[in-house]
Amino acid sequence: MDRGKPGTKVHILSDRSGLPLVVGISTGNTHDSQGLKPMLAGLHTRHDPGRGRDCTFGKLHADKAYDNPDLRRWLRGKRVAVRIARKGIESRERLGRHRWVIERTMAWLTGYRRLSPRYERHSRNYLAFLGLTAALCCYKRLIRLTT
Repeated sequence: MDRGKPGTKVHILSDRSGLPLVVGISTGNTHDSQGLKPMLAGLHTRHDPGRGRDCTFGKLHADKAYDNPDLRRWLRGKRVAVRIARKGIESRERLGRHRWVIERTMAWLTGYRRLSPRYERHSRNYLAFLGLTAALCCYKRLIRLTT
């Protein structure tokens, strides 16, 4: 926990290719693991009429900041397969092949001049610009795939 740190933490839930699915913000002095539950709750699963049930996640990759027994139990209850690095056991290089995807997504979002330094005073305005930027990233990917 970064005690007394001013600012904002940006939380992003993306798919395997790096498209942002859900974006969120929290205060700078909260722990990273506290932002995961609202992110997963904000992601609506779509209903697949052919199967007659909801589509769920395949696997969730996260770094050591999310290594919490209560969080692991909560994810197991939601039937989400987790791949979270364990503190003191696994090296950070093992998740590196999956972590670069979210790092690239963060780079896409901070590439927009309005978001890199936070100009917005109110958090709802900053979150709105963050959501707009995520939509622009998805739109650019769609245009690139269809042309």
